[in-house]
Amino acid sequence: MVIRYRIDTSRIIDHYTEINRSLRKQKYHLIGGHSAVKKCLWTHKVLMDNLYCYKGKFYGIDSHRCIQMSVSTQWCWNACLHCWRIRPTDILEEWDERRIPEIDDPEFIVEMSIIEHRRTVSGYKAHNVDPNKIAEAINPRHVAISLTGENTLYPALGELIKEYHKRNITTFLVTRAVRPDIIANLDEEPSQLYISLEAYDKEGYEYFNTPLVPRAWEKTLETIEILPSFTCPTVYRITAVRGWNMSLEAAKGFAKLIERGEPTFVEVKAYMYVGTSTKRLGRENMPSHEEVKEFARILSEISGYKIVSESRPSRVVLLSKLEKPLIRHGNAPVTWWDPDLTDFSEYEISENIYGEITTK
Repeated sequence: MVIRYRIDTSRIIDHYTEINRSLRKQKYHLIGGHSAVKKCLWTHKVLMDNLYCYKGKFYGIDSHRCIQMSVSTQWCWNACLHCWRIRPTDILEEWDERRIPEIDDPEFIVEMSIIEHRRTVSGYKAHNVDPNKIAEAINPRHVAISLTGENTLYPALGELIKEYHKRNITTFLVTRAVRPDIIANLDEEPSQLYISLEAYDKEGYEYFNTPLVPRAWEKTLETIEILPSFTCPTVYRITAVRGWNMSLEAAKGFAKLIERGEPTFVEVKAYMYVGTSTKRLGRENMPSHEEVKEFARILSEISGYKIVSESRPSRVVLLSKLEKPLIRHGNAPVTWWDPDLTDFSEYEISENIYGEITTK
């Protein structure tokens, strides 16, 4: 393990212990000083029910072969109202979320994330699961660098992406776009780059996303300006929150951001009333799939991006200027035009004591 830089951590050892204890209760598999892997609900769904997540339907991802991980478990530059993760300040009186104090070597993180993913799927051998599916799951081919925190705070992010690509693993990088310096100087592009958006102007951003650093909105716009230079597919993931950002004014604001960044795809996805977000937002802020579709329709008319697919279980609608699903990162047996195999509209999405999103 190589330490990139170090500061005095003697005063925060107990804090680390307390936070990590909470993460382990939520079934995070911790790696080194700042990374983690956690099994996704849809990994379980593929193995037990042969149901694929919306990333499988939209982008061909094999959900059971996807590592869900983070290289910034406790650090972020935003304190968003809708965030479901446990933030250090939820259990500590003070914590500096702006900088990861010790940086682990990217090769170490990649190797350990594969090992921990294999641990999360190894137990399915005892559940009469198709052995071919288990064999596939044990050999991951995708990684979602998105689990928690702001992953662009890890300065060796480009090297990390390169290490995954060396192992024939595609990379989905999700960011709140606050580090244009990191995004612009990646050693290697990810397979797909996501920008998460909830606000469409500075005033809304300052309120809803609660930045912890100066000029965070301006940095977001700088990142958006960089997107057209990427050769990999880029995505806006707009989290739709009823009563906040689903108006005609919001659609017009998001359309302006779409025009600036020219993303390959736009996902309009419902806010889910789970985790610590329930302390800040109400169940009434979680829109139905029909409401998400209607907002996506309005956004489509204004932006010129066509609605090309949807996934009812995840309450998400896909927009794009592409005519066909040309971009597929794996071999999932579903595609844009396939209907959902299961209708979860009658189910209530919730989160159990371990932080796992479940249906009941």
